[in-house]
Amino acid sequence: QVQLVESGGGSVQAGGSARLSCAASGRTFSSYGMGWIRQAPGKVREFVAAISRSGVDTYYGDSVRGRFTISRDSAKNTVYLEMNTLKPEDTALYYCVATGDYSARSKIDRYDYWGQGTQVTVSS
Repeated sequence: QVQLVESGGGSVQAGGSARLSCAASGRTFSSYGMGWIRQAPGKVREFVAAISRSGVDTYYGDSVRGRFTISRDSAKNTVYLEMNTLKPEDTALYYCVATGDYSARSKIDRYDYWGQGTQVTVSS
């Protein structure tokens, strides 16, 4: 079991930057692949980014590749999402997720643990 708590959401101007953090409980943080998934009002959930247990491999959704960066700090049991050049279409509730499935990557249904989400609103 792992519990996830997100922070860092808020309101940002288009073109700006923000960083989300996700603190994971438990001693087995390094056993989980981690990721971020978002959902905008009236839309389906969208894969944003994922990072392997080791932190070596990262994966990104097409709409954020080149603008967002995922990273993890095992000493702090924390995963981050650095978001740059934000657009109004990035407005969504961002969920931190974790999985024990090594092949999960962008497959949303493979993530077993979800945080409560943090809202990011980008205004034009």
